[in-house]
Amino acid sequence: MQNELNKPDHLVVVNSLEKRYTKGGAPVFSDISFSIDHGEIVCMIGHSGCGKSTILNILAGLESASSGQVSINGHTIRGPGLDRGVVFQGHALMPWLTVEQNVAMAIRARHPGMQRGDVKNMTEHYLGLVSLKEAMHKRPSELSGGMRQRVGIARAFSTTPELLLMDEPFGALDALTRGVIQDELLNICAQTHQTVFMITHDIDEAILLADRLLLMSSGPNAHIAEVVQNPLPKERSRAEIHHKKGYSDLRNHIMDFLVQKLNLKKPENN
Repeated sequence: MQNELNKPDHLVVVNSLEKRYTKGGAPVFSDISFSIDHGEIVCMIGHSGCGKSTILNILAGLESASSGQVSINGHTIRGPGLDRGVVFQGHALMPWLTVEQNVAMAIRARHPGMQRGDVKNMTEHYLGLVSLKEAMHKRPSELSGGMRQRVGIARAFSTTPELLLMDEPFGALDALTRGVIQDELLNICAQTHQTVFMITHDIDEAILLADRLLLMSSGPNAHIAEVVQNPLPKERSRAEIHHKKGYSDLRNHIMDFLVQKLNLKKPENN
């Protein structure tokens, strides 16, 4: 396992992470080890309470592990950094700024010396990727939930992060809007070769987006119970994926895993 984690083509290496919130208490998770390659989309799936969001926060530098190490490009993560972009379930836009200003602010943070015209061009480029150039002068309160989330995605991509971290980014959206944004995310990743680590509860979303799926056991003391390589073609679309050979087998396998882990947590009837 150690040799596999140290392969030079890995962008991210997560080695033996453990998280405890109380001294002497049971860990939320332990022995979490995995890697992410350049341009790869990895989704982590598991029941609530297994520590998925905590793992993502550790990768983002927003939280510390009790033990273990995370590195990106060979450098240990010790805090937040512009080499990582984060998209949460809430859009986290500045409500007093326009769409354009929200994205431009992120670009200026990444490129403090960039000329105003170049910032504007880059802002328009990334808003164009999520089909929102026509809304660039609106404020978040004037947008639908799906549009606000697309602005958040454009803002994250605009900083050209080495790693994009997404924590249930589409969980609060209706099914139709969620599907549209999933397709947009796939298109953007195909154009930019963006590396993504994503948390989701949605099996179909994970199969559509992920190159690999990390299946978490139930907490406490959760761990990665299985790593599943997505056998479906890399060029996937929401409208056609369920017709692909191997889709049903993969979906049923993940569903069986989750049901089994949930049943293990249920108390016996008296």
